[in-house]
Amino acid sequence: MYRFLLSRQWVILTLIGLVLIPTMIELGFWQFHRHERRVVQNELIAKNLAAQPVPVTELTSEGHTVPRSDFWRRATATGTFATDKEVVVRLRTNSDDRVGFHVLTPLVMADGRAVLVNRGWVPNDRGDQHAFPDVPPAPRGTVTVTGRLKADETSRGSGIKERSGLPPRQVMLINSSQQSKALGMPVVGGYLELTDPRPSGDLPERIGQPDHDSIGAHMAYAIQWWLFTTGVPIGWVVLVRREVRDRRAAADRVDTPGTPATPVSA
Repeated sequence: MYRFLLSRQWVILTLIGLVLIPTMIELGFWQFHRHERRVVQNELIAKNLAAQPVPVTELTSEGHTVPRSDFWRRATATGTFATDKEVVVRLRTNSDDRVGFHVLTPLVMADGRAVLVNRGWVPNDRGDQHAFPDVPPAPRGTVTVTGRLKADETSRGSGIKERSGLPPRQVMLINSSQQSKALGMPVVGGYLELTDPRPSGDLPERIGQPDHDSIGAHMAYAIQWWLFTTGVPIGWVVLVRREVRDRRAAADRVDTPGTPATPVSA
């Protein structure tokens, strides 16, 4: 009665099921690990945002790569904004998903080194990506700023492609090494997302805190994949039992006089 399992149709169906089971188990673990990473990242963000600010020079230096453990760490820096060296970062969005620019202004500290400060977002009111936007001036004189420390952006890490031939004072990535060459002065690794002092007007628009409350739906997706995994063998058994039942019913009709025979499926 079960010889039909050796038919081409059933062999293929069984092989598909045997491939789907480990694949869906692996997809479930992939989503589970994404959930774990999200939880760890949320804890790191919350801890670093709650920590007391420290001088930026205690966390980074020239040529330093900011480690993930220091991402979003609050840091302070005292110096003078070099507004003549200010650049804007192209194709950046604000909280309303409007496309504009981030304003990147070097803050030159007393030791001659600079730290890049992302002062926030400004709109592309001129409607021309090649034109330098209207940027409110940075505070004059010696100032102390507080911001969230971020690592240098790279094309590989951010997915943003570097471009050549950009308009003057425009860049694609926030990168201390690139800006050090352009400025002709030492720049400490990473940059600060400015939180204080606040601008006198509405612009530049401050960059919001990173989301550290949501954990996403990764765990739900993991459970979903694992439920699908259990459904494969259950579905296979149901199909086999149905096939056996149909074959027995067809055989009974053949054995009953006066009942037309129904072809048995292969």
